[in-house]
Amino acid sequence: MTHLAPVIHQSHDLLPVRPPETVSMRTRDGVRLDADLYRPDAAGTWPVLLLRVACGRRTALTSHYAHPRWYAARGYVVVVQDVRGRGTSDGRFRPFEAEREDGADAVAWAASLPGSSGVVAMYGCGYAGMAQWLALAERPAALRAVAPAFAGWDVFSDWAYEGGAFRLADAMGWALRTAAEAARRVEDGTGHRILSDAARSLPIDDEIPSRPQALRDYARYSHYDDWLTNPVPGPAWTALSPKGMLADMPADVAVLQLGGWHDPRLAGTLDAHDLITARSRAPVRLVVGPWGADGPAAAPGEAPTLDTLQLAWWERVLKGQGADRGGPVRLHDVETGRWHDLPTLPAAEAVLHLASDGLANRQGGRLAPEMPDFEALDVVVHDPRTPVPTVGGHAVPSAAGRLDRSAVDRRPDVATYTSLPLDEPLMLAGRVALDLWVEADAPSFDVSAVLSVVRPDGQVLPLTQGHARVEPGDPTRPLTIAMRAACATLAPGSALRLSLAGSCFPAYPVNPGTGAEPGETRRVDALPITLLIHSGPDRPSRLRLPA
Repeated sequence: MTHLAPVIHQSHDLLPVRPPETVSMRTRDGVRLDADLYRPDAAGTWPVLLLRVACGRRTALTSHYAHPRWYAARGYVVVVQDVRGRGTSDGRFRPFEAEREDGADAVAWAASLPGSSGVVAMYGCGYAGMAQWLALAERPAALRAVAPAFAGWDVFSDWAYEGGAFRLADAMGWALRTAAEAARRVEDGTGHRILSDAARSLPIDDEIPSRPQALRDYARYSHYDDWLTNPVPGPAWTALSPKGMLADMPADVAVLQLGGWHDPRLAGTLDAHDLITARSRAPVRLVVGPWGADGPAAAPGEAPTLDTLQLAWWERVLKGQGADRGGPVRLHDVETGRWHDLPTLPAAEAVLHLASDGLANRQGGRLAPEMPDFEALDVVVHDPRTPVPTVGGHAVPSAAGRLDRSAVDRRPDVATYTSLPLDEPLMLAGRVALDLWVEADAPSFDVSAVLSVVRPDGQVLPLTQGHARVEPGDPTRPLTIAMRAACATLAPGSALRLSLAGSCFPAYPVNPGTGAEPGETRRVDALPITLLIHSGPDRPSRLRLPA
């Protein structure tokens, strides 16, 4: 079913709210965790909403959500807790390592707080979203619902790497912010200033762009080196990831996942929905909206807030109030602003073939449903001195969104393939993939793929993208690149465009062409790389779409 899904407005008799109280608990290994408690100033008991944050509980309150007082006035006890080693909580912070046990302990403790009905739900975005999945794997008895937002599912592929390439801007920015907080906790003023300044303006022009001086000097405060030097999946990553704990996830906890088209962790959010849905007996819903990791992005049409979505969900699953509205999957259409309700996320089954006269990086190639009659070869030369920049999309959170990339597509190191203008509307909703026959004159190379809509006025606005780092021996006949999901209804006169390049910087490190790891690569070490992109009957490069 496809329709304009209504924004949910709740009417409540608002309750007075008590002044916040600072409360503490002890984990099973004796570490003190601090929290702020908000609850109605009225007789009765209420469900508890638990938010466990890594960015400091006093500053995290309204970054993505309404203030806890808003929820307390609507009949909930709200607990905002600093995770281990953050804010004023004791212990050492190591990303994701303690959240399974600490989260379960926090749920049991929260269920016993004054005003609690004994029923607990968790919410939060990013790290706080992953903390929910990890606590859920410990099966705490009081936990009845979770609402992870912009969280992902696998630390390796959602937080550290994408398509084999290190998530440079995203991972570096978060590492600098967490390192600055670690320096603050030990009153290292110099370290805090240097790391905070670097977080505001990423030092990607350093001699070693992927391992700048600030992170080398203050490595003791950060997990960054551990992630940068472990570029393949394995037990160390599995031990941190909800994906590796699926068998431990209870089937009777309601799950509302909130994802964003400009969120770096969207692919993991979709994977989690598929896996949880297949085994759950409780309600499960996925909502993907015009949001990024740093909050709402500009979009046409009216979008519900994370708070109205969560409140309607909790009223239903925790209090038994309100009707079930919408489908299991609700997607925001980035072109029309409409919302579409679907039973599942559609697969990529329609095909558009790449075709060219060998000048895709000059006058452009073609995307067409028919297989081209002739073989073609497009040659793209990547120059590491002037890498193709990241423009919009999801991979640089501070600059995410739908930005016009028409100027980038005119570069000679970008090959473009464009469809004919549409005669009638075309709706895309679901996953996208690219099968690309490509080779290079270097042992290692990158391929950046961006799918955009070309509007009649000439704007080129990205719909989705994918990235792949090809290491020596990796298959490239074809190279399959997962390009995330998309939802857009293209208007008549619009066209689709696929843009291919050898870099997308600073979203991902510039590939030096030598096979060296990013943390060992100086700017002076990078070499030019020539990409050969094939199309035609014998080597059929093709785009797969959920059309």
